[in-house]
Amino acid sequence: MPNLDISQLEELALGTLTISKLLRAGLRLAVCLVLARLLICLAARLLQKPHFDRRFQRFALATVKVLVYIAVGLIVADSLDIPINSLVALVGIFGLALSLAVQDILSNVAGGMVILVAKPFLIGDYIESDVGSGTVAAIDTIHTKLDTFDGQRVLVPNSKLSASRIVNYTRLGTRRIDILLRMGYAPAAEAVRAACLQAVGDVPNILEDPGAVVHLTDFGENAIEYHLRCWTKVDDYWDSRCALMERVKLRLEAAGIPIAYNRLYGPQEKGAGYRKL
Repeated sequence: MPNLDISQLEELALGTLTISKLLRAGLRLAVCLVLARLLICLAARLLQKPHFDRRFQRFALATVKVLVYIAVGLIVADSLDIPINSLVALVGIFGLALSLAVQDILSNVAGGMVILVAKPFLIGDYIESDVGSGTVAAIDTIHTKLDTFDGQRVLVPNSKLSASRIVNYTRLGTRRIDILLRMGYAPAAEAVRAACLQAVGDVPNILEDPGAVVHLTDFGENAIEYHLRCWTKVDDYWDSRCALMERVKLRLEAAGIPIAYNRLYGPQEKGAGYRKL
């Protein structure tokens, strides 16, 4: 950075101004304003692309305008024999002080620009991240607003959200339901599978393609683990999952298949204490 000498700026007195300097500065100002207008129009056209969010377009265009007009001011100042090095140093120091004062805000603005350009989610998407989860209600310059299931509006800083892991449950349109079942060793695997698939058929919003599957996934110490997997639309996920859980229990009970659970034996029973069936 060049050395800042404020005294050089003070040397410019009204007596040093001449008609020729003023005319030269006026001519440069007129030319620079025309060129600035052309550059701003060109930037606006380049930013008018479908993949650019409107908020990003407005922010980027405002940034271009500020930089262009700062350049115009420096050019005009040079035509008046104002020391440009000192002006640049003064602007740099002022910009550094301002950036240090609002560094958290600037980091959130930068995070917001990343979100608006990369588009990991859109308004209305349900997302899950390291700093919060919910339905995206708004994407502002500094915060992203999430509406949670329990009716709360959460403002998440864009800098933390853009740097975290984001899971978008809405983007693909469908979501898989996973239900873990721990069954005893006595029932046959085919009987458990048949009861679970019958329960899937009882729920109207479960998708037929891809079809539901029931896999035996593990042999536990006192129980066998099964995973029931099926698909539904994102909007139907929670209603379908709750309905399916209820229907699975009813179908297993109707088939006489018990679900393994912890039992507390009495003192007179062998192996008193908790035991997983």
